[in-house]
Amino acid sequence: MIIDIPEGQEPIGYVWGGMVPGIGAAAANFSLAVYEHSTLGLREFEAARLRTAQINGCALCLDWRTERAGEKVEDGFDDAVTAWRTTDAFDDRTRLAAEYAERYALDHHGLDEAFWARMKAHYSQVEIVELSMSIGSWLAFGRLNHVLGIDSVCVLPTH
Repeated sequence: MIIDIPEGQEPIGYVWGGMVPGIGAAAANFSLAVYEHSTLGLREFEAARLRTAQINGCALCLDWRTERAGEKVEDGFDDAVTAWRTTDAFDDRTRLAAEYAERYALDHHGLDEAFWARMKAHYSQVEIVELSMSIGSWLAFGRLNHVLGIDSVCVLPTH
């Protein structure tokens, strides 16, 4: 871990809230808003979130499963996300969500007109903006937690 966490402090709470409260609180609110206000389907949301987590290597994000109204994605969904190109477990929207997350994280300059035509055929403009902001949140905060080494010492919240 890069940051020294005082005894008895929860790492993310300390780093995000205690060390940089003016920035950390805003980041936390943005991160929470992605989960609380998403209109995307759970499978699309999780495909993009998990693909971002796989690329970031954030242990906390890889272990997390978003729950909505008592529902979570099925066991093995993370494996399907890894194989998003070939899996038969995804519909077009879910596959595109995983692809978008990967391309956003690794080749955002390569998002060409053909890709956007496919996205627009399956997602509204509002959904594209929401998915873009969500991926941006996961990319930034998952990397932040991983780079600082606090992703492996955090405890997942209980639902």
